[in-house]
Amino acid sequence: MEDSVFTKIIKREVPADIVYEDEDTIAFVDIFPNNLGHTLVVPKKPARNIFDIDDETLTAVMRTVRTIAPAVRNAVGAKGLNINSNHGPEAGQVVFHFHVHLIPRFAKDEFQFFPTKEFPKESFAHVAEKIRAEIAKIT
Repeated sequence: MEDSVFTKIIKREVPADIVYEDEDTIAFVDIFPNNLGHTLVVPKKPARNIFDIDDETLTAVMRTVRTIAPAVRNAVGAKGLNINSNHGPEAGQVVFHFHVHLIPRFAKDEFQFFPTKEFPKESFAHVAEKIRAEIAKIT
């Protein structure tokens, strides 16, 4: 996997406001935040996205997310927190090194949920069957 800005932050080649670090992960303030306190949690072991990250690394990332989430929320006086991750350019992934966003949310935010789409009711059962078939291939 090619070096990304996150790899360079891990190596201390690019400056970042690091808020937490352990053997497996690093967390730092996003320089293009959705809100003040927007923080990224990144594994030190490179993985492009959810499709190629190993279980141990994913577990380490989520452990860090759980550890620092209250601190991120409390530090800025937020009432809630979005925790999300984008996987692939079509999903909005810009840096191709797995990462999780912790985005503080406030009562007066102009937050909007993802837009919804309408589909014929029978399409839900059809897509559920296709998903189950794909799961059967990997389990």
